[in-house]
Amino acid sequence: MDFHSTDGRPMSDSEAAAEAKRIIEENFRPPEPPVCHFPTSFRDHSPVPAYGDTPPVHQEDRRIVPAWAAGIAVASAGVGAGVTGIGCGAWLVLQGLASVTLTGVLMVTLPFASLAMAATAIGGAISRARSAVTKNIYEGPVTQKTEINNHSTTRGMFFARTCNDIHS
Repeated sequence: MDFHSTDGRPMSDSEAAAEAKRIIEENFRPPEPPVCHFPTSFRDHSPVPAYGDTPPVHQEDRRIVPAWAAGIAVASAGVGAGVTGIGCGAWLVLQGLASVTLTGVLMVTLPFASLAMAATAIGGAISRARSAVTKNIYEGPVTQKTEINNHSTTRGMFFARTCNDIHS
């Protein structure tokens, strides 16, 4: 190795290794932590003075506005917001009605028509289910007697009127 000492003569291997170790340790030494000399917590065990700085004391609730008035104010704000929503809904409905077309009317009535059709189908199914097949078994002779008397009269020529009297 060709290291030169401060007096100009070349260093031996042991001197060069010692100098390299000193330079490395000097340049790569970790920084020292900062010195902190203050406490992280403190508790005062001295007695509380009779007057002066004392701990907080519970204060009674003395509102300027009575509770009923605050309730009415909140309720009126809620009613106002609700009425605003109803007004916006009415505006939207009226805007829709202002641009009525046949297609629009059909699209609006389609859900009601389908609901009515479904209700009719369900009602028919329930009606058929209720009128179950009844089987009546009669014992003894059965006699059926049907007698129909029909008396028909027609009057008039151009504007004819027929009257049928059927007696059974």
